[in-house]
Amino acid sequence: MRIEQHIVGMMGVCAYILSCEKTRHAAIVDPGGDEERLLAAVERAGLTVVYIIATHGHPDHVCGNRRIKEATGAKIVMHEADDDFFNQPNIKNYFSMLGLEESPPADLRVSDGDLLAIGEESLRVIHTPGHTPGGMCLYSPPDLLTGDTLFVGGIGRTDFPGGSHAELIASIGKKLLVLPPQTTVWPGHGYGGSHSTIEDERRSNPYLR
Repeated sequence: MRIEQHIVGMMGVCAYILSCEKTRHAAIVDPGGDEERLLAAVERAGLTVVYIIATHGHPDHVCGNRRIKEATGAKIVMHEADDDFFNQPNIKNYFSMLGLEESPPADLRVSDGDLLAIGEESLRVIHTPGHTPGGMCLYSPPDLLTGDTLFVGGIGRTDFPGGSHAELIASIGKKLLVLPPQTTVWPGHGYGGSHSTIEDERRSNPYLR
């Protein structure tokens, strides 16, 4: 699978264009702004976007969903727990303080272990609650997109509604650190760097000691 990382939006989200080089089918993960730049990159590469995937429902990661969907007709994909959580009126009201557009409801709700086909490539959903109830990582060996679950040298914050530090640490330990050591970690923000490996995070991430 080809992976193209773009830093987008006012909060520096790592958005990704994932594509199958044979079929030219693609997914855009976490389009948190700069939608026209992402769409231009897709057009230049001659890709057909079939999915818009949210690693979680925070507005900084989904504020471009509507525009990308309108332009491509792709399906919005979200874990079922976050699709439910972020469509609650009180939660919508809370996150409206960020001044970012909310995502339309998911067209496709997924759960742990589900596979998403992108042409002849596939992504496995790994449910990693803690940052949000339905936070998820996307695994296509040797690559792992971790959203705001795991950063380079850091982890996602847990002080927003729906967050749980204990759940987040358990998710990382039980579901991510058990993956092969050389798995490449592609985070949802580049706070500590653009990418890492499971081995590096296990050894040096201060939050995981």
